[in-house]
Amino acid sequence: MRIYRQAGNIKAALFVGGILLVSGLFIYTQSIIDDLRSESRETVALYARLIAKGVTDADDNELDFVFREIIQKVTFPIIHSDADGTPVNWRNVGDDQDVDIDLARQLMAEMDSHNEPIPLSVTVEGEAGSEPLEFQLGHLHYGDSVLIRRLRMLPYIEIGAVALFIFFGFSGFQVIRKTEKQHIWFGMARETAHQLGTPVSSLMGWVERLKDHPGESTALAADMDADVVRLQEISERFSRMGSVPKMEPVAVGPMLGNLKTYFQRRLPANSKEIVLHVESGDETAESSPTLLTWALENLIKNAIDSIDRAGGEVVLTAEKVGGEVSIIVKDNGRGISRRDWKNIFRPGYTTKERGWGVGLSMVQRIVEDFLGGKIAIKESEVGKGTSIELRLPGASDTPK
Repeated sequence: MRIYRQAGNIKAALFVGGILLVSGLFIYTQSIIDDLRSESRETVALYARLIAKGVTDADDNELDFVFREIIQKVTFPIIHSDADGTPVNWRNVGDDQDVDIDLARQLMAEMDSHNEPIPLSVTVEGEAGSEPLEFQLGHLHYGDSVLIRRLRMLPYIEIGAVALFIFFGFSGFQVIRKTEKQHIWFGMARETAHQLGTPVSSLMGWVERLKDHPGESTALAADMDADVVRLQEISERFSRMGSVPKMEPVAVGPMLGNLKTYFQRRLPANSKEIVLHVESGDETAESSPTLLTWALENLIKNAIDSIDRAGGEVVLTAEKVGGEVSIIVKDNGRGISRRDWKNIFRPGYTTKERGWGVGLSMVQRIVEDFLGGKIAIKESEVGKGTSIELRLPGASDTPK
């Protein structure tokens, strides 16, 4: 349920992020358009003042001349209409010479929908004692420049780009999620086999031993019982997956001793020269016995698998470091190259021909997500071995 909530949160975050991005870009683009329109209006207002100042009467020919001579460098469409609202002159309106009055009138109405026309008026001093006379010469109508028209299209392009981003983000998320699901299922199958492998193989070995040496049944009963108990523990581990672990004081030394004894008597026949050592005192960690044992078993099993020569050795060390307990699993196996230190805890990474790369990634999740500790490679060198360290919170109480 928690995973599905996280997936839903990611999707919601992508959607909300896309909406915020589009809104921000739209507002920013609109502010630029408003600024450019304001500049255009100031320019047209300046032309209107120049025309009004250059014209002393309402002579159309003179007004046409002033319009043609003053408005030469205008880059946006502009139309001059007379006092009756009839287009008289225009510039930058398509091919100016091919534009007729009707088309100019239509374009003028479209311009007015975006920008309010600027009046052309001339004020003439009246007779003594009378108020100045104002003559209305018409209006200057102007439209958006090419740059503004492009900017008006930009929000729609941005919306399309963000929509594609969200679409591909959702699609990629679904593909990754599907791949992860498949990998988890395969990985869990592999981990199940990994967990069951040692006790099942051991039980099969004891059965064969009993067939060949019936008189040793009493001596082998304890070992067989230990394997059955281990199978029960494995079943309990998988049944508790997904639940919150119960934390309690755990005596680390005895746990390491039990793991040493268990693995030492169940080493493969061709690995009898591998020796396990334990170096610990009275360290006590605040942890979950079930999960901690699970994590350490994976580390010890990997350490044993990494040894492919005679004189193999695995050393399990525990010591107090401040308020924490440090547990180190050290081997003299193949070692790990420095460039792969950051990769070994990634799901899917493995150096084994038949591995799925879930063991160490699962150990990392157990230690860091459930036990509140840390795990890292302490040291490793190709051909000399590897040391992996677990740091767990120390416990103040005595283990039960």
